Amino acid sequence: MKNNYFDTYENLVQQAGTFHGDICHGIRIGTRMTMSGLRRIGIIDPKGVDRKKLMVFVEIDRCTTDAIMALTGCRPGKRTMKIRDYGKMAATFINLETNKAFRVVVKGNRKPGENGSGEEPDFATLPEEELFTISEVAVALRPEDMPGKPLSRIPCARCGETIMDGREVPSGEQLLCAPCAAATDYYRIVG
Repeated sequence: MKNNYFDTYENLVQQAGTFHGDICHGIRIGTRMTMSGLRRIGIIDPKGVDRKKLMVFVEIDRCTTDAIMALTGCRPGKRTMKIRDYGKMAATFINLETNKAFRVVVKGNRKPGENGSGEEPDFATLPEEELFTISEVAVALRPEDMPGKPLSRIPCARCGETIMDGREVPSGEQLLCAPCAAATDYYRIVG
């Protein structure tokens, strides 16, 4: 990275935009979120020497998540990114070595044209305190949440599908998967 903060920001926006497919509002704000979160937890090289020290929880399934993924190297498949889709422009960055964690939340509803000029806010130069609410937080991680091979595998007593890593739900004398326990999910078997 270059020493000049603006050049670094623009370079990272380009990297995130390449990963995402274009540079949009979410990529720009997600880049600033990532820079802020990593700095606060002391991660300098997230895709290199620090890669095993980092986990991120994201709270939205939009472009911002792609920026965070592109710049940190964290992925759901690597179990270093957890997606909790609450529809919030928020992410929690965790240093697994120090247990230091910060949650970065976009303030208000920042969007292109909000300043009356029809232009996107200058995410490179606006102070963090104008863009974000940032809180130091504690995140209770279980061994089952960590990267690596599954620690447990059990069949759901109702559907028979395998449930990994302590995600089973007790229901009376049975252990069920979350969809069977709730008797609902995003899909419905039609056959």
